Amino acid sequence: MSAVLQDPTPSIRPMSAEDLPSVVAVETSAYSHPWSEGILRDCMRAGYSCWVCEVGGDIVGHAVMSVAVGEAHLLNICIGPGWQGRGIGRRLLKRILRIARERRVDTMFLEVRASNEGARGLYESEGFGEIGRRNNYYPAHGGREDALVYAKALL
Repeated sequence: MSAVLQDPTPSIRPMSAEDLPSVVAVETSAYSHPWSEGILRDCMRAGYSCWVCEVGGDIVGHAVMSVAVGEAHLLNICIGPGWQGRGIGRRLLKRILRIARERRVDTMFLEVRASNEGARGLYESEGFGEIGRRNNYYPAHGGREDALVYAKALL
């Protein structure tokens, strides 16, 4: 008889101020230009929809969404590098989409680095479509990088 070890089931819950050091650690591990604790704290103070994803008690990802007047903007979704490719980003995105629908959002928007093929593939597989480009939007090593703007109708 052999045992099969499985990761604990990811859980998603609202982000708290106590989560910020762990969230910043995930940001720093995943992005060349991560959000700071101050930016994340400001998002929480502004009432944005801020969520963390935990596996076995450890924060492995997070998302931040603003909602106003029937529109949502996915401002940040981040999964730690060691957890990418395991469906956690998809699970978190689906939760954010469900929350947006519960809040009667018509359309969700987001920007993604043009070079981030993994994220683009996830968004496209979940029904987002490219609607534009923001030139030189993101800081990048040695300059700036374009953002692709995506949208998805929710209602």
